[in-house]
Amino acid sequence: MAASDAPNNEARARRRAKYLSGLLWHVGAFIIINAFFWMLDLAVGEDGLQWAYWITAMWAVGLAFHILAYYIDGRGVEQAKYEKYLAEERERGAGTE
Repeated sequence: MAASDAPNNEARARRRAKYLSGLLWHVGAFIIINAFFWMLDLAVGEDGLQWAYWITAMWAVGLAFHILAYYIDGRGVEQAKYEKYLAEERERGAGTE
């Protein structure tokens, strides 16, 4: 690894740590707020659960996408595609000169 790679690695690590922190806050909010909704639905609803599961299900889809985005970013997909497209653009630019 060259010394010039160190800032890129550090920036990537910092970005992943920030994404993880955001993901953990999302999971925490999901658990706390949905628990409140379920307790409220059980306490107010006459026939048991009436609506809380809809909120949980829709939010779970959003949370799943957040988790997926965290893992995809961790594999460096964006960086790999960037490097591929940059190489293609350089080739295209070299061919026009």
